[in-house]
Amino acid sequence: MAKQSLVIVESPAKAKTIEKYLGKDFRVKASMGHLRDLPKSTLGVDVERDFDPVYQPIKGKEDIIGDLKKSAKSADTVYLATDPDREGEAISWHLKQLLNLPDDKTRRVTFNEITKKVVQESIQRPRDIDQNLVDAQQARRILDRIVGYQLSPLLWKKIRRGLSAGRVQSVATRMVDDREREIEAFQPEEYWTLDAFLRTDDGKKTEFTAHYHGRDGKKVELKSADEVESVVEETKNQAFAVKSVKRTDKQRSPSPPFTTSTLQQDASRKLSMTPRRTMAIAQQLYEGVDIAGEGAVGLITYMRTDSLRISEEAQAAAKSFILSRYGKEYYPAQVRHYKAKANAQDAHEAIRPSSVELTPEQVKGDLTGEQYRLYKLIWSRFLASQMENAVYDSVSVDIAAGEHIFRATASGLKFAGYTAVYEEGKDEEKEEKESPLPALREGEALGLKEFRRDQHFTQPPAHYTDATLIRAMEEQGIGRPSTYAPTVSTILDREYVVKEGKYLKITNLGRVVTDLMKQRFSDIADLQFTAHMERKLDSVEEGMTPWKGVLREFYGDFEQSLKDAETALEGTRIKVPDEVSEEICPECGRNLVVKSGRFGRFLACPGYPDCSFTMPLVVVMPGRCPKCGGRIMKRSGVSKKSGKQYNYYCCEHRSAKDEAAKCDFMTWDVPVKDDCPVCGQTMFKRSGRGYKRPYCVNPACSNFLPEDQRGYPKKTTDEGGESAGEAADAEKKPAAKKPAAKAAAKKPAAKKTAAKKTTAKKPASKKTAAGTAAAKKKAPAKTAKKPAGKKAVSDEEI
Repeated sequence: MAKQSLVIVESPAKAKTIEKYLGKDFRVKASMGHLRDLPKSTLGVDVERDFDPVYQPIKGKEDIIGDLKKSAKSADTVYLATDPDREGEAISWHLKQLLNLPDDKTRRVTFNEITKKVVQESIQRPRDIDQNLVDAQQARRILDRIVGYQLSPLLWKKIRRGLSAGRVQSVATRMVDDREREIEAFQPEEYWTLDAFLRTDDGKKTEFTAHYHGRDGKKVELKSADEVESVVEETKNQAFAVKSVKRTDKQRSPSPPFTTSTLQQDASRKLSMTPRRTMAIAQQLYEGVDIAGEGAVGLITYMRTDSLRISEEAQAAAKSFILSRYGKEYYPAQVRHYKAKANAQDAHEAIRPSSVELTPEQVKGDLTGEQYRLYKLIWSRFLASQMENAVYDSVSVDIAAGEHIFRATASGLKFAGYTAVYEEGKDEEKEEKESPLPALREGEALGLKEFRRDQHFTQPPAHYTDATLIRAMEEQGIGRPSTYAPTVSTILDREYVVKEGKYLKITNLGRVVTDLMKQRFSDIADLQFTAHMERKLDSVEEGMTPWKGVLREFYGDFEQSLKDAETALEGTRIKVPDEVSEEICPECGRNLVVKSGRFGRFLACPGYPDCSFTMPLVVVMPGRCPKCGGRIMKRSGVSKKSGKQYNYYCCEHRSAKDEAAKCDFMTWDVPVKDDCPVCGQTMFKRSGRGYKRPYCVNPACSNFLPEDQRGYPKKTTDEGGESAGEAADAEKKPAAKKPAAKAAAKKPAAKKTAAKKTTAKKPASKKTAAGTAAAKKKAPAKTAKKPAGKKAVSDEEI
């Protein structure tokens, strides 16, 4: 009887999918990620012996190692089928060493997508382990271990325990800090716009708006009210007439299929998913999801890639689908090919559905809400990338009034093209919408109804969001596809950066650490140096540079900088300035300051120990209170029953001392930046993860959405929730009076495996909704469990 072959992958989900495709001659087992790594307690790198790493089996994985050794011994061939990237190659190499696999028995296989065809073809084309890929990963791992383990203790001694530094995280923090300084230093400049409200002189008397453009054929910027009034005086008695009408067809091309970076950006914009969550859900879609009638199916190709390449087979499948569903006018004359950026590794295809025939609607019933939304995003973007351009009918009308020109423009969709499937999300808050224009003819006389003058000021650059920071990192060459998400998560976990709404803002701690890095470790904090190091690691992967040579080149300067910093900071303790809030301590009248505790940031009285008052941190949210027009604040509390933290939203005047100024508005729904198009009041969305459509909460508005239709499953306080009354009490007595430095609460429950469908209930109304936030509030990221089999990236790696 022939022996079975053994296939080793990282996760059980992936193992289940692959085993179905390979049949009875193969056994597929999961390593559950890394099995061997540098030790946690020590540096694990012998810098005196040319950076020899000291690898050890990971504690707690002895049973997995023993089982794999036993299975490998009885197998005739062992296929190492870890992920198709540097880290996956390194895991395979470690498995070979750890399991003592002989060369003639070991084969390396990779799957860009986990479908039956690709899995069976790949298993027939095994190769040897690529040592260049392994060495590139070793170089990165050891570089980051040296920085993390030798620099972080300096931060502990000079600033605060628990801090960390890393090549990529330090640069990402600096980028957020640099943007904050740009905003702080920004000097707004005044400018004005002048609109003319015009009407046609025909029987219809159609009204439209034209914007002031300039005079004598040149564009003019209006800088002051005097300049505006000068134009008004010169034109108000002039005859307005159409000078020219230009009508053109403008074509807009589709965006290319997703890379790791663009997927994280669009998921952040459209689905409100964090980069970490996006990659966790994408991993599930890649490894395989149980589809009714099909079993486990890998729905997308590998999701860590910077390539825009698409296989000919996938392009042909997309063509067939587009022609059958949309018609031949929706398919371009030539197949679309996209060129990746110059520094792209191009090791894999772009992210696409494994089978375009598996539409999101077909698999929706088998996916969780997050899986469905992300799959739909990937499927739609890929299909749109292979479709015909959208065509817009663009009209530009110049209207003369003496020597001055006013311009009116309009654009209408003439042919949907790819927009029938997908449109890319935008970072801008609001886009100016163009109103339709009447049919105007050259020389046609127009009547002036009135002018509108508006004063404006130039705006500073926007704070980074998850999406824009990742885009900036990619543009600067900072990090690689596998590091974007953990980098953003790490700087948030360390509280170097905080998220207010969707915006990332530097903290005083982040600024102090960044200043120290810039002064004492300028190379590590330098964007160009970090990008150069990434190119060096790429060179190692290509076999052009010895990996230990990269370490030698880096370590000499780093070691000297570390010694110089120790000497210069001898006896020095760097104080992190308190972040002073506008909230007033009700007991002693001081301004409360922001402190950090077990469950994150909170407000505390700076008068401790004389005054030990604390309260949850208040964050100003977008929008206005629907009752009194005041600011909406995000507050948090801790459930008396479960000990879990929850969020709610209330009017800034809720705790006002002046009874006449008090406002009792409170809700669990999240306010958004958009106003209701009908009544103009702030709109809200359901709390929790993922994209939710905003709705109006004004009962008098025709656009009002009743509470029982907002998507909250019914839940009672007996099910472990928090009542609205308790939340109100929590606001009156925000926290037990403990010393600010020791404020803490019960440890939250462990996070469930991400691959399982979420069944946590949500409340049906505001009166019973506090439990939602308690149930959905995540534990701090550094204690949250990761899904089985997902590759872990340690702090010093980023």
